[in-house]
Amino acid sequence: MTPQQIQLIQSTWIQVIPIADQAAELFYGKLFELDPAVKPMFRGDMTGQGRKLMKTIGVVVNSLTRLDEIVPTVQDLGRKHVNYGVKPEHYDTVGTALLWTLEQGLGSAFTPPVKEAWAAAYGTLASVMKEAAYAPA
Repeated sequence: MTPQQIQLIQSTWIQVIPIADQAAELFYGKLFELDPAVKPMFRGDMTGQGRKLMKTIGVVVNSLTRLDEIVPTVQDLGRKHVNYGVKPEHYDTVGTALLWTLEQGLGSAFTPPVKEAWAAAYGTLASVMKEAAYAPA
């Protein structure tokens, strides 16, 4: 990720914060539409789950300029997700749902460079999570 991409991500995230609950609802709706098999992985209060997701994304977005500091946390997150039944292919579906959600929430602000920046960030983080989760011991 370039410094410009990080700036695009951080500036557009500020626009998502006021609609975080709706964004989370859109995200999970799209995720379950794309892959209904993942729905049973989510038990309990989806509003709370959505808030946790948005908070996590916020922490990551605010840490992009010091990615090395959050890598251990992201690796732990990847290892935890294995216990929830997450498989490597689910990361692609999550990425698709995330980009779609950002497009819905940001509207015309979701320009090609913004999409590319978010895709780069997600791809980087998903790779770190998958490597930690599925690397041979």
